[in-house]
Amino acid sequence: MILLINPTKKRRRSIQRTIGEAFVTNELFREFGSIGERRPLVMRYMSVYVDFVLESKALYATDDGAGFIGLQYSENAPVLPQIKMLCRLFTSLPFSKIRKMLRHIRQIADTNKKYAEKPHIDILMAAVRKKAQGKGYATQLVRFAQDMAAQKNVPLLADTDMKQYAEMYRHLGFRLYHRKTASNGVTRYNLVWIPAAYRSSASDSAQKG
Repeated sequence: MILLINPTKKRRRSIQRTIGEAFVTNELFREFGSIGERRPLVMRYMSVYVDFVLESKALYATDDGAGFIGLQYSENAPVLPQIKMLCRLFTSLPFSKIRKMLRHIRQIADTNKKYAEKPHIDILMAAVRKKAQGKGYATQLVRFAQDMAAQKNVPLLADTDMKQYAEMYRHLGFRLYHRKTASNGVTRYNLVWIPAAYRSSASDSAQKG
């Protein structure tokens, strides 16, 4: 797995297209209209988001460039890229669309606070090139994230608005610990994977307490 640092403009655009296409059908973008209507808006949104993950030095790719995953350790999360991302979203997308979407996101954004208040790793996004789907890349990406969480001995958090992705994470050892539905009908699924050593240390602390 490769950490992507300052890719060329051509490479960055290719990554943006790959990840954007993977998110066109995501329920998060229901406010943008039908699949056909939302495609250009989702592609713009995800271009901004990919820039945020790259600037946070949190985007990893498989060696052959077929799969991508954003992983951010909470103790090192930079603030400036987040501010830039919000500014870019409001200048890149119709104001009414993004405002409505963010209003619904706020309704379900605090559902991971059980673990988010302590050191953890967030899966910011994961995507596989269309032609490579069904070949085990998603599992490879998630296993890489689990290895990173195990090395740091912290929980690994995954939030998704797609039921099938929630089921995929559960299949790979995650536990669904919370779900919440916004007023527009979009459900946020919060999942966690906890390293064995972390569970052991938490158990020891509870017994001592």
